Amino acid sequence: MANAATTITFTEDVVIEGNKVPAGEYGLFSIPGPDEWTIILNKTFHQWGAYTYKQGDDLLRFKVKPMTMDEPVETFTMQFANATTKSADLHLMWDKTAVAIHFESDDDAQVMANIDTLMSGAKKPYFDAIQYYYENNKDMNKALAWTLEAEKTDPTGPYYILWEGRIRLKMGDKQGAIKAAQEGVRRAQISKDAEYERLNQMVLDKAKS
Repeated sequence: MANAATTITFTEDVVIEGNKVPAGEYGLFSIPGPDEWTIILNKTFHQWGAYTYKQGDDLLRFKVKPMTMDEPVETFTMQFANATTKSADLHLMWDKTAVAIHFESDDDAQVMANIDTLMSGAKKPYFDAIQYYYENNKDMNKALAWTLEAEKTDPTGPYYILWEGRIRLKMGDKQGAIKAAQEGVRRAQISKDAEYERLNQMVLDKAKS
């Protein structure tokens, strides 16, 4: 709506420039200055511009430094940049001036909680849980236990045993990794799965090096 205050919504708790902000919707205001900008999150998000703005409703105020851009931006622009699974920057830009507001979120804690919930259910997402634990250096003993359980659901497939080899290798169990990878190669050859033969062979070669 034209002239309505700018709002920003967080579906989970975040950290903004080092300040904890609960999930919710907020009015976003700024006080520009030549050397620093004051950025404001206001708890009253549905308001007409800043005409009814009350400082007493502020959730948070913090300072950011403006930057000078090489090329001007004709229209006031807000956009996210440098986005990762854990952080992002909100850029406010107009003419040759820009400010960056840094956001961080604890996606890992949320993912881990979701994994715990799902793995306690009847239909266990073994592959996703194992892969997340492996790639994010979580509890390898737990990941290995899940892998061995998952292999029981697919005793002839070369898929879960690939992760057994990878996990054992990461844990420093080279002999266990070699045994798993050799079996993975054998199974992949039987099923004529060239990609999983290649992946298991990579684990085998690394374990033997």
